[in-house]
Amino acid sequence: MDAVVEGLEPQAATAEDAARDATDAVDAGPGVTPLLAGNRLSLDLYPRGCHRLLHLCAQQPHQLLEVEFLQLSGHEDPQLLEATLAQVPGSLLRLRSLVLKGGQRRDAGGASLRGSLTTLPAGLSGLACLAHLDLSFNNLETLPACVPQMRSLGALLLSHNRLSELPEALGALPALTFLSVTHNRLQTLPTALGALTTLQRLDLSENLLDTLPPEIGGLSSLAELNLASNRLQSLPASLAGLRSLQLLVLHSNLLVSVPAGLDRLPLLTRLDLRDNQLRDVPPELLDAPFVRLQGNPLGEAPPDPCSPPGCSVTLACGVRLQFPAGATATPVTIHYRLWLPEPRLVPLGPHDSLLSGVLELQPHGVAFQQEVGLWLLFVPPRARRCREVVVRTLSDDSWSDLETQLEEEAPKRLWAHCQVPHFSWFLVVSRPVSDTCLVPPEGTLLCSSGHPGVKVTFPPGATEEPLHVCMQVVRMASRELRALLGEPEGAVSPLLGLSQSGDPSFLRPVTVQLPLPPGVTGLSLDRSRLHLLYWAPPAATWDDITAQVALELTHLYARFQVTHFSWYWLWYTTKTCVGGLARKAWERLRLHRVNLIALQRRRDPEQVLLQCLPRNKVDATLRRLLERYRGPEASDTVEMFEGEKFFAAFERGIDVDADRPDCVEGRVCFVFYSHLKNVKEVYVTTTLDRQAQAVRGQVSFYRGAVPEEVPEEAEAARQRKGADALWMATLPIKLPRLRGSEGPGQRLGASLSLAPLNLGDAETGFLTQSNLLSVAGRLGPDWPAVALHLGLPYRELQRIRHEFRDDLDGQIRHMLFSWAERQAGQPGAVGLLVQALERSDRQDVAEEVRAVLELGRRKYQDGIRRTSLAPGDLGPSGPSASQSLEPAQA
Repeated sequence: MDAVVEGLEPQAATAEDAARDATDAVDAGPGVTPLLAGNRLSLDLYPRGCHRLLHLCAQQPHQLLEVEFLQLSGHEDPQLLEATLAQVPGSLLRLRSLVLKGGQRRDAGGASLRGSLTTLPAGLSGLACLAHLDLSFNNLETLPACVPQMRSLGALLLSHNRLSELPEALGALPALTFLSVTHNRLQTLPTALGALTTLQRLDLSENLLDTLPPEIGGLSSLAELNLASNRLQSLPASLAGLRSLQLLVLHSNLLVSVPAGLDRLPLLTRLDLRDNQLRDVPPELLDAPFVRLQGNPLGEAPPDPCSPPGCSVTLACGVRLQFPAGATATPVTIHYRLWLPEPRLVPLGPHDSLLSGVLELQPHGVAFQQEVGLWLLFVPPRARRCREVVVRTLSDDSWSDLETQLEEEAPKRLWAHCQVPHFSWFLVVSRPVSDTCLVPPEGTLLCSSGHPGVKVTFPPGATEEPLHVCMQVVRMASRELRALLGEPEGAVSPLLGLSQSGDPSFLRPVTVQLPLPPGVTGLSLDRSRLHLLYWAPPAATWDDITAQVALELTHLYARFQVTHFSWYWLWYTTKTCVGGLARKAWERLRLHRVNLIALQRRRDPEQVLLQCLPRNKVDATLRRLLERYRGPEASDTVEMFEGEKFFAAFERGIDVDADRPDCVEGRVCFVFYSHLKNVKEVYVTTTLDRQAQAVRGQVSFYRGAVPEEVPEEAEAARQRKGADALWMATLPIKLPRLRGSEGPGQRLGASLSLAPLNLGDAETGFLTQSNLLSVAGRLGPDWPAVALHLGLPYRELQRIRHEFRDDLDGQIRHMLFSWAERQAGQPGAVGLLVQALERSDRQDVAEEVRAVLELGRRKYQDGIRRTSLAPGDLGPSGPSASQSLEPAQA
């Protein structure tokens, strides 16, 4: 997430620039006296704290000689922060405590944001008096090299960073008494940790540790050790030698046993072993008052053979499953498939956004005896304020939302975690925050968690049976409204959506409270300008119901009563046709500004990449693609709805090389989802003579599904000019002139040359180079397993990795097409490919290959019937029209 903090001036790039800026603007901030409190200098809560410190170093260095405690914010510009810290050793000679914490800023959900600190300047090792260093809530991936050289360091705080290991040099800190490395990614510990004989408190909780080095028993002064929430399965016997230990926290691990002798530690006052897998504990610990053992299966017999033990499963597509012990009565074989999202399959509300493809898990209908944990990986949306992420599942022919928790793996990668009672279809959705409640016959009050002024009061008797009610609130930006109305005084309240299960009408009126539009108060407003609008399905129009309800106005709020739910909106405007304006505003809330691109692969111009991108992602995507592709600039910006259909049509002598499941009359079909890739790669061809000259064609993008009557190019060009034109953009495509006997499909790589390819035989069907290209786009890092199952020797895999060492796509395509070239004309090649995919746990791709072959056989049979070449039904054999697999837009 990008944290935007308004009101801060641009940071200077270097220390000299910063000092000069500060000198020129001394009166912009307080001098050293207001900032100093005794021997403490606290700049973490001041804007431009680094600028202030550089100013003090340049203008009043003598007053800094007494400073022993310094606090700076970790949210400063990284270059400026590094330049500022470089000045510290020469100016703060008596510094004993340095705090460079992040975490002062928070995101929309209230979570602390990490600071920008990734390293420290080497010169900080010269702080001879430094005894306390706090680097918490930053982005450290490795411990800065200067830290182990701080010989006086007594306390080191590194919590909430991204550390995966600690250096062996850490053992060279002779005075260290406190070390905190919580909430990191530590998987192992250095053996030199045992050399810290002065260490008294060690906190390593919330990491990924699965073992401890035996040398940890050398911490002779250790009094407190916290190893909670790791992955420890066993403990070294040397722990029983920590004679100074008073507190040992080991809860939430995977321990099945504990070393003997812990009960004999003379000073131990608390041993926390909760929530592990302990079945047998020494009797001395069972009776000890300082031991906590809740959440362990103590005394239980091993699982019965018919009740399999729990296990963790990671599918090839990246999905994780956690089966608790006894979740199934018999072993279960898991099958999965990734479906391309489309409006028919994906249920989205008017303000929802899809964050993942559709995952199908089989077997269906098998109810688990205990709920199974499911983790789905997705890329988080940029805008997360007043929005939430949920996993949606299909159950009993209807979609419902599961209770979802988010777990961060990386800044741009999140896991959506939920518990599922059975296998079905699953997807990840971003939606406005939904507040729900169960309305009893006695009545209740429902308030919005994000907008406290929005309330719904249910009186007694409003319903006979308990009813589930859901509330969503959406806010519209003032600048967008002013652009739409052209009226500075116009304003709207938050948009309120209400829905309920069961009977659509209530037995008694329900009172709804909405805040008045910004800048409007109940004491001064002109009631003739206030309009209450109601979204009326199924006509999908906004109706003005101001005259039909009794609006009760207070200083800040408007209250009214309704008997059934929909969307409600308060408008304050001088306009008369408010319903039409509301429809346009509602569309504006749901529109995404996008650009369209069409690029050709540099090594193979017949391969064309088509993509629809949100406007803010275009530049970064083009920079990444233009190493391997070339083409025109992106199209002008157009606006699209989430889940809107559109298609690409190749024109002026260019056509799609092969029939595809997503291709209708030569038009490639898309569905736009703002957080998915919306990308397809196709092979194109031409009927024109490329021996004489290059072919200059184009690809045009149109809204909607492909019409039944596809217009000719001339007719389509005329339709672009109409007021309701479906045309969005046209981009050029150029197929270069062929030289000598060169033919299409012969430039798949610098060292790979293939003739036009039909892999397979009449019995099993055919796959073209376009089909293989789509298969390659789905394999990803699983390609070595597929290659080995296809019979490629391991030495050839190593050669391909070396030849295309910086190009994963090149590795996959070279492997697949070189294998296909050797298989050309050989029977059973397609079956061999399907078998290799299945044995590599890529059943999803194997099933789609089968579907493509079956589609091709059906089209071949239909073609024969149309030409009356064969009567009746034909067998399954026969040449197959080529089809194409499309990569999931995950």
